[in-house]
Amino acid sequence: MDFRTILLIGICAIVVVMTAGCQKKKTEEETVQYQQISQEEAKNIMDTDDSILILDVRTKSEYAEGHIKDAVLMPYDEIADLAESEFDNKEQKILVYCRSGQRSKVAAQILASLGYTDVMEFGGVNTWTYGLVK
Repeated sequence: MDFRTILLIGICAIVVVMTAGCQKKKTEEETVQYQQISQEEAKNIMDTDDSILILDVRTKSEYAEGHIKDAVLMPYDEIADLAESEFDNKEQKILVYCRSGQRSKVAAQILASLGYTDVMEFGGVNTWTYGLVK
């Protein structure tokens, strides 16, 4: 092989490696598999759909201090282990919240990655204006 052939093969190899690396990267839109909705939208769904699951992903003590009416407690760090045994209908509409919206985003993504298809995250109770129950 002459120098030009070796150089051409080397350049092609570099291009293939670089292109393969770019193809594996996913944008944030491709990895997010749940819906982000407003608290107003969440409240409207709660008021009009009796079949929804409202999921509070805070701690037990936070839940005891006050939670959204009819919310089920499942701390976000337990979702990966418990969700499929507790919630068998992966097409059920699930509304997810926490205190500020950080843990609920993690929890919603975990649910989506487990195959739940109708997951909506709406932030935290620290900005919820529709009342809490104890």
